[in-house]
Amino acid sequence: MRYISTRGACPDQSFEQVLLTGLAPDGGLFVPAELPHFTVEEIASWKELNYSDLALKIIAPFIGDEIPAPALRAIVEESYAEFNHPEVAPLSKLGENEWMLELYHGPTLAFKDFALQVLGRLLDYVLKEKDQRVVILGATSGDTGSAALEGCRHSERVDIFILHPHNRVSDVQRKQMTTVPGDNVYNLAVEGNFDDCQRILKAAFADQSFLPDDRQLVAVNSINWGRILMQIVYYFSASLRLGGPQQAVSFTVPTGNFGDIYAGYLARQMGLPIKQLVVATNTNDILHRFISSNDYSSANLSRTFSPSMDILVSSNFERYLFDLFKRDGAALVDFMDRFNDQALHVSEKQWSEVKSCFDSASVDDATTCKTIAEVYAETGLLIDPHTAVAVKASRECNADRDIPMVVLSTAHPAKFSDAITQAGLETPTLPAHLQNLFEREERYTVVANDLCAVTDFVKSQLEKKSLS
Repeated sequence: MRYISTRGACPDQSFEQVLLTGLAPDGGLFVPAELPHFTVEEIASWKELNYSDLALKIIAPFIGDEIPAPALRAIVEESYAEFNHPEVAPLSKLGENEWMLELYHGPTLAFKDFALQVLGRLLDYVLKEKDQRVVILGATSGDTGSAALEGCRHSERVDIFILHPHNRVSDVQRKQMTTVPGDNVYNLAVEGNFDDCQRILKAAFADQSFLPDDRQLVAVNSINWGRILMQIVYYFSASLRLGGPQQAVSFTVPTGNFGDIYAGYLARQMGLPIKQLVVATNTNDILHRFISSNDYSSANLSRTFSPSMDILVSSNFERYLFDLFKRDGAALVDFMDRFNDQALHVSEKQWSEVKSCFDSASVDDATTCKTIAEVYAETGLLIDPHTAVAVKASRECNADRDIPMVVLSTAHPAKFSDAITQAGLETPTLPAHLQNLFEREERYTVVANDLCAVTDFVKSQLEKKSLS
């Protein structure tokens, strides 16, 4: 398997190279040169597999012989042994032919664990084989940071720096990041929003001269292909448990950065029968505006009860646009370069293609809280605000009630108690392993919303370590 950049100005890469690079040197994102395709018969033969065995079937073609099969099996099995549910990604019933895919049973209670538990172990394996050290630089709107720290903090060959927007994540999200122990772990609270963190991250990857000569940056954001790869698996898992592949299944996904829904798009491209893919956004609705109105334009960022979706520029959308532009890197570059200056539109033919692939809805905070209360009254299930956005979007957009609709539940409700109490419900209790979270010592540094402030901090900490 070879990987190419969406910007079209970078030589193709191997899986290991992509894993250790993240953002392509030309500023694009890596995607497979070709996707594997599975037949209905092949997918049906996986029905009895456990989650780890299913994951190996799906990810093996993307990795090839770069990581030996026994080593890859050990990485995957160890990663999902950390989850606290035997099914790893169980389904709960919400309503008639309406299901919730519980993606919060990992160590940090969010769907990011599905990829980052594996990514940390993949990095350990590859870095040991190469006898190499790297610097991980990540940006988070809430959940990626803690999942990345938990997945990578044990690595002896990694120093990890995570940027989060100061005072713009929930208290639980912040505590989960800033209380992680380890002398290779650094948290930076940037005086800006998530898009500022993401902009700084991309600029740092573009110019890594602040690093020692023997180091390079590695991404843990969903710009890293390894993140997307592992998220494809749970679409297959849910489908197989609901009658797939003989029965088509639909999915609604709460998304800000487009990574999670893009994984569903790839699953469909790989042969999984998916009827609908519904993009669920909060009031930061650039994706909904594009899908519903062909309006790709920036707007003012709103703070919401679903902070992991408080994003204006969805990085992974570039991967889908690359396909929409028929993999023409130059056309994509022209489109992206014009984004900051004007509202963009695609041709009617292209927009029709978008509409044939995605539906969408935007949900405000009041409706989010109302939906949390309604779902609890209907089912006794407590859902987090991101899941509530998806439930509401699902019910607005569901085009065929005879097809199972799966709502992705991306985080544990205890991470977002403000929304739960606003919905008129009791503050949810943290799971046992996080009961003392608010008693743990925090470690983080507030930095200016500035590239140099971040790179100078990284440089100074690496220099201190080299002298010790």
